Amino acid sequence: MTRTLLRNIAIIAHVDHGKTTLVDGLLRQSGAFRANQAVAERALDSGDLERERGITILAKCTSVEWRDFRINIVDTPGHADFGGEVERILGMVDGVVLLVDSAEGPMPQTKFVLGKALKLGLKPIVVINKVDRPDARIDEVHEEVFDLFAALDANDQQLDFPLLYASGRDGWAGATPDANGDGLQPMFELITKHVPSPDVGSEEAPFTILATTLEADPYLGRILTGRIQSGVVEANMPIKALSRDGKLIEQGRVSKILVFRDLQRQPVDRAEAGDIVALAGLTKATVADTLCDPEVTEPLESQPVDPPTLSVTFSINDSPLAGKDGDKVQSRVIRNRLDREAEGNVAIKITQTPDDNAFDVAGRGELQLGVLIEQMRREGYELSISRPRVLYRTNPDTGQREEPIEEVVVDVDEEYSGTVVEALSLRKGELKSMKPSGGGKARLEFLVPTRGLIGYHGDFMTETRGTGVMSRLFHSYGPYRGTVPGRRNGVLISNAPGQSVAYALANLEERGVLFIGSGEAIYEGMIIGENARSNDLEVNPLKAKQLTNHRASGKDDAVRLSPPRRLTLEQAISYIGDDERVEVTPKAIRLRKAILDPNERKKAEKRREAESA
Repeated sequence: MTRTLLRNIAIIAHVDHGKTTLVDGLLRQSGAFRANQAVAERALDSGDLERERGITILAKCTSVEWRDFRINIVDTPGHADFGGEVERILGMVDGVVLLVDSAEGPMPQTKFVLGKALKLGLKPIVVINKVDRPDARIDEVHEEVFDLFAALDANDQQLDFPLLYASGRDGWAGATPDANGDGLQPMFELITKHVPSPDVGSEEAPFTILATTLEADPYLGRILTGRIQSGVVEANMPIKALSRDGKLIEQGRVSKILVFRDLQRQPVDRAEAGDIVALAGLTKATVADTLCDPEVTEPLESQPVDPPTLSVTFSINDSPLAGKDGDKVQSRVIRNRLDREAEGNVAIKITQTPDDNAFDVAGRGELQLGVLIEQMRREGYELSISRPRVLYRTNPDTGQREEPIEEVVVDVDEEYSGTVVEALSLRKGELKSMKPSGGGKARLEFLVPTRGLIGYHGDFMTETRGTGVMSRLFHSYGPYRGTVPGRRNGVLISNAPGQSVAYALANLEERGVLFIGSGEAIYEGMIIGENARSNDLEVNPLKAKQLTNHRASGKDDAVRLSPPRRLTLEQAISYIGDDERVEVTPKAIRLRKAILDPNERKKAEKRREAESA
C-alpha cells in the first residue's frame, strides 16, 4: 500500500466519553469481523483489569481498511493517571479524533490530551459523542470546545476544526445531531480527507523508528512498537538501539516484524516509512529509544513526559501471615518486577531506599499505582505499601518549597455543592468557578493541592450520597499551602494473634466500624476497624463467650454482625496514616500498623513528639 493511502490517527478523550466503544463501531463497519463472528464488547480493552473496571489502561493499536485506505487507529487511556501513555502515542500519529460527551462537555483530561495534540501541530477532528443522551447540551458543548481550543492557543487551522455528531454505542456519525442513516461512513470519509498521510522521511534513507510502547512476549521476547520515520525494515536485517542522548545501547537483528490488522498482529517480511509496526529481536532497548540502521548516529527526538507527582513505598511483607498466600516475597524478586514496569511505563520512577527491603515508586496518581499493585498481587507477589506522599520541589529562582496542584472538576447536585466547597476549602482548595450544568446539577472547578485529595474520594462520595462525579488533573507546581487536616477518626487495633470471634466483634461494633468478619486470621498490630473517636484503640477481637452450667448455650449464643466495611485497594492505600501500612497478598488486603509491637509503637511516637518539639 502506498503511503498516500495510509492514515495514522489516535482517539483521545476524557474517561468514559466512549473512545473504545467508537473503535468497536469502526472495526465492525469496516468489515473487520465476519457477520456471525462473536466479538466482545470494547474489544480493545483486552486486559482483565480493563474489563473489570471499564477503563482503558494501556494504549493499543489496531487498523481497518476502508475503500483503498489503510487507517491505523490508536485507542488511548482517558484517565489522567495514565496520561504518560497518551503523551508517547501522539508522536507517532498524524491526526487525532477528539471525543467529547454531549452532556459533560470538555473535562480535565480533554484539556490535557488536546493541549498535547495542539503543541505537536496536529489538527483534531471533534466528535460530540452520545448525542442521544436525554440531558445532552449539544450547542453549549460545541461552544465550550471552541473556547477550550482558543484557551490552549490553537492556531487558525486548528480552530477551524471539522465537527461530527455521533452515538458510538449505536454506531453512527453525521454532520447533524439526527443524521444516523449512513452509520460511521461520514467519519471514515472525514478521516481520509482531513488527516494527512504520514509526514516521514524517504524510503531510500536509512531506517529509523522511535519506540513508543514496550511489551514482553514469552516466545518473541521484547517487542517494541512505533512508527517508522524513514527507510525500510526487513526481517533479519541488522539494527542498533540508541538512547535519547545518542549512546549505543545494543546491536542485533530484527527477528520478527508485526503489523496491526484488525484485532490481530500479522508477521510480514517488509515494512516501509509511515507504517506502525512492532519489532522483536532486541533485548535491552526500551521506550523512547531509537531503533535504526547501523550507519545512523543521531537519535530521533522524543517528547518529554510530565514528571510523577505521588510516591509510595513498596517493601517486603513482614507481617506474621507473610508467605502464606503468595510465592514471590523476596525483595530481589520485587525489585526485578518493578524494574520491568519502569522500562515500559515512562510515567513511573523507581528508586532504592536506604532500607534494602523497600523501594520508592513514583507515579501520576493513586489509580495508576493501585493498578500496578493489583497486577503484582495477581501475579503472586506479597507487598507492604505505605501511604502516598506528594513529591515536592524547590523553586530555583525563589528557593521556596513547591507542591503539586491539581485542577479538580466536580459535578454534583446543587444541594450538595456547599458541602463540597467547604470540604475542599478545608483541604486548602481554591474555588475557581461555579456554574449550573443543567438538570439541577452544578459544576465546580477548584485548584487543590495533591495532598488534600489523598483519601478524599471516599468522603466525597459520602457527602454527595454517591451522586457526585469528580475528575482531577495535574495543573502545576505552586507554593506550599500549609497543613492539611488528616483522617478524623482513629483505628481499632488487635492486641493478640488468632482468629476473630463473632462474640467479641459484636461487642466491638459499638466502638466503630469493623473491617473484618468472624473467623478471619488476625495478628497483633493489625487494624480491624475504624474507631468512632479520634484516638487509636487497642481491642481484643478474640474474646469468646464464657459458658457455664448456669447459662443455656442456646438461642442467646446467636450473634448477628453487621456486614464489615471492605476497603478496595485504592481505598485502603488512601485511608491509612503515615504510621500505617497496607498488607497486600494474592488473597487478602489487610491494614496494619507499621510497628506491630505496642510498646515499640509508643516509644516511636514519643521520639516523634520530641523531635517535633
